[in-house]
Amino acid sequence: MSHRNARLTIHGRRLLVERVSAGRPVAHVAAEMGISRATAHKWIRRWRSEGESGLRDRSSRPLTTPHRTAAAVEARVCRLRQARKLGPARLGPILGLPASTVHRVLVRHGLNRLAFMDRPTGQVIRRYERAHPGELIHVDVKKLGRIPDGGGHKVLGRQAGRARRSQMGFDYVHSAVDDHSRLAYSEIHSDEKAATCADFLRRAAAFFTTVGIDRIERVLTDNAWPYRKSFAWRQALTDLGAAGKLTRAYRPQTNGKVERFNRTLLDEWAYLRPYTSNTERTDALANFLHTYNHHRCHTALGGKPPISRVNNAAGQYS
Repeated sequence: MSHRNARLTIHGRRLLVERVSAGRPVAHVAAEMGISRATAHKWIRRWRSEGESGLRDRSSRPLTTPHRTAAAVEARVCRLRQARKLGPARLGPILGLPASTVHRVLVRHGLNRLAFMDRPTGQVIRRYERAHPGELIHVDVKKLGRIPDGGGHKVLGRQAGRARRSQMGFDYVHSAVDDHSRLAYSEIHSDEKAATCADFLRRAAAFFTTVGIDRIERVLTDNAWPYRKSFAWRQALTDLGAAGKLTRAYRPQTNGKVERFNRTLLDEWAYLRPYTSNTERTDALANFLHTYNHHRCHTALGGKPPISRVNNAAGQYS
């Protein structure tokens, strides 16, 4: 593989081939380019046998690894990791292996971080991403306690704040997140009834249309009653020409993109700072959504905001 001190890049190898093909001696060309004759002959030989592809870098990984840990031992490491959730330092003594060996095995099988696994079952979480915006929309509702005028426990202290908040009730933050771009739309309502959910979906679809997502193909929700049984929700899906899809019961990983958005919603909006009224928190939601969609760097998008994915897809499919 090429490194920062390499004499030849792929362009240098092409130049080597051109000079030798012009009839010049290999030894002279090698001296001019500061490489050995053996190296020059190696690249000429590869070019003659493989053509242009022979000039590209190859992996330095060996074809065989005789001292690699046996497959049966690796399988046992994986079973113990998934069953007991122990780290290399604790698995090593159990298996009679160095902790470093156990760590390499776990990395090889994608088990080196507990976050990569479903904790109850130990199965590796299979992550996915739809091919284009609008192919799948995740919808969910987050329940938040309302803030009394003058502030709640974050402003007044836990005891005083709890007493004032007890009669305030709850806000229901309805959110829709596009699976491909992570573009998000949220509204705050006083309930999560079927009609509220259906009307929210229509307005979310209208928002996605304004940014270039003209059609929603599928909508993924949890198993709450409004999404399973209500006529209003089914009618909203029909009006949009979309299919409804439910997660498996007690499997929030399935609609993990909107679940992760809910966490961001709490950290960067709801709990970002103490609010002195419910209206103040509600008014701050629009600014958060604009920042999230247009400016906030997203690690799953290579450090770019969600709107960039929508714009790229629009250019690709136009």
